[in-house]
Amino acid sequence: MEIIPSAFFRAENLNSLHNQFEMGKPFRHVCIDNFLVPEFADYLYTNFPGFDKMSRNYQGLNEFKSEGSNFDNYDPAFVELRKALNTPEFYKAVSSITGIDELFSVDDALGMGVHQGQNGSYLDIHIDFNIHHVEKIHRRTNLLIFLNKNWKEEYGGKVEFWNADVSKLENAYLPSFNRCVIFETNEISYHGYGKITIPEDESRKSFYAYYYTALRDDAKGYHDTIFKARPEEGLVKKVKTDVKETLKNNIKRILLKVGIKF
Repeated sequence: MEIIPSAFFRAENLNSLHNQFEMGKPFRHVCIDNFLVPEFADYLYTNFPGFDKMSRNYQGLNEFKSEGSNFDNYDPAFVELRKALNTPEFYKAVSSITGIDELFSVDDALGMGVHQGQNGSYLDIHIDFNIHHVEKIHRRTNLLIFLNKNWKEEYGGKVEFWNADVSKLENAYLPSFNRCVIFETNEISYHGYGKITIPEDESRKSFYAYYYTALRDDAKGYHDTIFKARPEEGLVKKVKTDVKETLKNNIKRILLKVGIKF
């Protein structure tokens, strides 16, 4: 079965997507609807792994969501999607769209997997880790494929893009079915989603793929995810978040320096 329409790889389409990517605000990005072949996207939606198949569950100050990357426990279609997004042809296409040469992914949890959020799920505004702490490669681009049918505006859960000092929401996209969002990851690519309100039998579903390049000479030193409080959340949440993130990142840098895996 075809997974990504062949028209996606045509030079004129990639050039158009590159132009849209360059115009993305507040940081470079592009939103692509009908990304996968419809029949394949339907199958992924119907066979999306349940919460019992998620290997990591986060519920804390800044996030409430589940994720997983154990593809042996998922329907084989998810393995096929991972393969399709992990080929030289697709790497080249993403490089054409982003203008970032020699992109590639990895075969661990920091490469590809699934996210899922139940009622009340949220992911506070953040920038992502910048360096794969094992492979020592530079994270450059995120790709998200949303698999939510009949998602309503009142559910919330838009993927939000904020400005560099997290004072203003500048762009947001509903996590609509078969929508793909590709964006550059850097030191100002603040993104996340607000608390969702959905029926108990619904969830916010997505497939993620992270793309890397070799470590650049001008790359900043390693940092993990860095969360920020929203402007309306007040001083207490801001202080708690800043203290937690500072401690977390300092500890992880020390562990990395002494060669302890985390």
